[in-house]
Amino acid sequence: MSKHPTAEQMAIIQAMAQGNTIINRTPVLKTPADYGMDYEDVFFPALDGVPLEAWFIPAEGSDKLIICNHPLTFSRYGFPGHLEPWSQFAPVNVEFGKIYKALHDAGYNALTYDMRNHGHSGAANAGLAAYGLFEWRDVAGAQVYVQSHERLKDMTVGLFNPCNGGNSAMVAMSKCPDLFEDVRAFVCPQPCSSRTASEEIGKLQGIGEFIDLLDREQQRLGAFPMARMTPHHFAANVTVPTYVIQVKDDLWTRPEDVQTTYDLLGTPDKKLLWVEGTTRRFDGYNYFGENPESMVAFFDEHMA
Repeated sequence: MSKHPTAEQMAIIQAMAQGNTIINRTPVLKTPADYGMDYEDVFFPALDGVPLEAWFIPAEGSDKLIICNHPLTFSRYGFPGHLEPWSQFAPVNVEFGKIYKALHDAGYNALTYDMRNHGHSGAANAGLAAYGLFEWRDVAGAQVYVQSHERLKDMTVGLFNPCNGGNSAMVAMSKCPDLFEDVRAFVCPQPCSSRTASEEIGKLQGIGEFIDLLDREQQRLGAFPMARMTPHHFAANVTVPTYVIQVKDDLWTRPEDVQTTYDLLGTPDKKLLWVEGTTRRFDGYNYFGENPESMVAFFDEHMA
């Protein structure tokens, strides 16, 4: 006889389903000016027309461009985990401005955008989180914008796409490979599979034996099945040199999930770094802001 969740467990399942399915926006707290950089407010459409808000951060005299996006629940700013109520989700402040600054100081222009349903960009797809199955259109839209822009179209391009942004890039590379033929390098911190994350967080929340029920609850709210929301289905189509990092003891996932994504990548030119000494996933998002050297070296090697 199958076990049924208690009323308390069912409340946790429903809260997790809501949180995993419907994106709650986080604020854009700082601009590149707060890190001493000039920038321009720009905007462009995703491939399906959703308006995306962005910053262009110029590096004088450079013909190299890094296109950046962000994880779920973040914005181009990062994540305000030092403030309520976001600290209840993850008490880590993530500032991607430090990464943009490192790239800028290394001679790279940067274009960084809020993905759909995040930051200041447009709402779409009923506000649903899709682990790249909708958001790939934003990555493709950024490529179209750059390739049609008079100032940017002749630049050498690399990608900094963490977590859901990286998942989305892998889907986009699968669906529109022609848009990525000229991309030289792809830095992808912490790509993630929906089911693996739900299983590990579910254990922490005391509902680990009810992940199938959580999956059904999320689908009831409009989400895709968890089994579809993984980069494993798309990684083989990534032929760009790729640098993956992952917090090895991340409480919200398992190392084998990222290892599988890495192993499936279709490029022989790839690198994997395990971030050790922490169990907090969000420390992985701060890693290159605090330790930009290997990221810059990877871009320098492939974008010379």
